[in-house]
Amino acid sequence: MEQIKRIASEFKISGNVTGVEKINIGHINTTYHIFTDGEDDYVLQRINTNIFKDPYKLIENIRAVTSFLAEKIKKNGGNPKRETLTLIETKNGGHLLEDESGFYRMYYFIKDATSYNAVVRPVLFYNAAAAFGKFQKLLGDFPAETLHETIKNFHNTPSRFRDFCSAVERNATGRADQVKEEIAFIKSREAFCSAITDKIADGSIPLRVTHNDTKLNNIMIDNQTDEGVCVIDLDTVMPGSVLYDFGDSIRFGASSAAEDEKDLSKVYMDLSLFEVYTKGFLKEAKDALNQTELEMLPIGAIMMTLECGMRFLADYIDGDKYFTIHYEGQNLDRARTQLKLVADMEKKLPEMQKIVQKYI
Repeated sequence: MEQIKRIASEFKISGNVTGVEKINIGHINTTYHIFTDGEDDYVLQRINTNIFKDPYKLIENIRAVTSFLAEKIKKNGGNPKRETLTLIETKNGGHLLEDESGFYRMYYFIKDATSYNAVVRPVLFYNAAAAFGKFQKLLGDFPAETLHETIKNFHNTPSRFRDFCSAVERNATGRADQVKEEIAFIKSREAFCSAITDKIADGSIPLRVTHNDTKLNNIMIDNQTDEGVCVIDLDTVMPGSVLYDFGDSIRFGASSAAEDEKDLSKVYMDLSLFEVYTKGFLKEAKDALNQTELEMLPIGAIMMTLECGMRFLADYIDGDKYFTIHYEGQNLDRARTQLKLVADMEKKLPEMQKIVQKYI
């Protein structure tokens, strides 16, 4: 940890580094809690440049969005230091430190708040929804087209579908022969894959700043009030559709089972959790969205779940090269839960639409 202490000391921190603790949350970057004898603690992260090829563009995006949020929060009488991520400058004046071990960036550590990996109480899901809705509302007039695309075609579902078909055609491991039913399920929904991108192309849905990884654990929840304090993990902040963010939250948070549940009879979308999230999200974001976006929120949930399912299945067929697995066949289990959720959401679409109408 001496190397990490040395790197942390290259940033403009208050006081001296007194301790370092690795934070084992998140699968992409390497993260450390930096303790000091000053008034603040910090988060130091080594950026995974295998995923994020241009860390300078990554930092430009984060700097632009967090500075914009800080001004809005200040204007509303809030505390930017707690309510948005704040990049700490290096002693050389930038926001990115490069040494022989990689690229590093630093934020203030948000104290007295917790990141949850599961919906242990519905109120957490509601408050996370409100926090993501507020994130959209505050960034409603940010020029999204000025942001860099940090991962090309990240939520371009037609592009993901083409990648999936290429993986099936390659059949690098021979596994495609064992999952013909799952392949057919995805291929039968080819026309649906462009439902959102077509609306973006014709202007019905505006480009917005989107987080693109709106899982519950990317919200810091206040330890006393259970309220969502701050949206974190802004590496995938890019131009996109609000439907991606809403949809991914439902995919992850309203599922009845773990992402790799083997018993598919346990897998369904919990309509009560869908309503909890929709209510919280629209409480903050409703007036910032147009009618097409509001009406298509349930489509976003189905789309993001289908996209995730095809990515898991493509990776399984390719030999598990992208998603980390902890046992043989885990990506197939993940794919099957997503496809089961898609089928369940399709059946429940009229009920999902009624819930959305209730809150708009």
